[in-house]
Amino acid sequence: MADDPQKPASALLDQSEIDKLLAQGGAEPGAAKGSLIRANGVRAAGSETVKIEPYDFRNPAFLSEAELRRLRLVHEDFIRYLSARLSLFLRMEFGLKITRFTTVNYSKFTESLPGPTHLCLFKADPLTGISVLDIAPRLALTIADRLLGGRGHSIKAERHLTEIEITLIDDVALMILEEWCHQWKSEQELTPLIVGHESSGRYLQTSPKDAVVLAISLEANFGDCTEPIQIGVPYYTIEPLARQMQARRQKDATVTTTVEKKAAWHETYANIAMPVRAEWDTYEVSLREITDLRVGDVIEMPAEQLRQTNLLLNGVPKFVGTIGLDTDHIAVQLTAKLPSATEATTTNSHGRKNP
Repeated sequence: MADDPQKPASALLDQSEIDKLLAQGGAEPGAAKGSLIRANGVRAAGSETVKIEPYDFRNPAFLSEAELRRLRLVHEDFIRYLSARLSLFLRMEFGLKITRFTTVNYSKFTESLPGPTHLCLFKADPLTGISVLDIAPRLALTIADRLLGGRGHSIKAERHLTEIEITLIDDVALMILEEWCHQWKSEQELTPLIVGHESSGRYLQTSPKDAVVLAISLEANFGDCTEPIQIGVPYYTIEPLARQMQARRQKDATVTTTVEKKAAWHETYANIAMPVRAEWDTYEVSLREITDLRVGDVIEMPAEQLRQTNLLLNGVPKFVGTIGLDTDHIAVQLTAKLPSATEATTTNSHGRKNP
């Protein structure tokens, strides 16, 4: 570099030289010091602590783990409905399960496609971008055999499909795409359109090479055939739907807490008269015992009864208290609040509301 005249300015530094420069500058990998420059060109302060995470530019992931998990749950519903629909259509068990769900570069996705294979290029109108549906040739031939009245067994051929077979498989492909579009119904109505067919992913140019693709790999079990089905959707195609879904979920998850409104005192309440009465729930006596009572007789009451005095406001029990004397007045000290009549009648012993 500039300090070493023997090295040209275009020479590349190896890892040992990079570590040496970092050690001389007093910085360590993963530490945010004064040498950190933000994306807007502003140098970070020396005392500022910033979390630095590694990022692989060769395999970018635009979706977080939580977002991928939510999308995977949506697609699990998609394959369950799709499996049932194809089983009814083909009158034979059609099993599906997810084997891979991730984001990759478009170039890596096309390189992973086998050859020969059967590719349906489709568009989810009105979204932008062309997506790819890959059906293994053996699976496609087995389905075509079943649609033509065969048993759907023992198809071993690995060849290109004929025009008649492609037309037959398009009916099944449209079912797959209709179910895939239906899972986004809460965000937007989508209409699948098959715009082309290919037998190899080598020369596909439906997206830029560095475009991020949501890759879904399914394992299909149909008769004695176990083959993969792959769906590759550009991230920029489903990005508006993913944002709408995330916003909707956040809105649904937001718990709205109702703040209890406190009672406010108004001066007009000061002159309202309300009868107050204290009473006890005593034991039962016979009618003869009551008729035998005379002035001066004493009725025995347990001492515990004094601590179970009911205070009624305008004839409605509101509080429980203890009765006693305050100088020359009888007083009741409130100890508990009784449930309102509405609460008592609308809930039973199990805590459930009565109809």
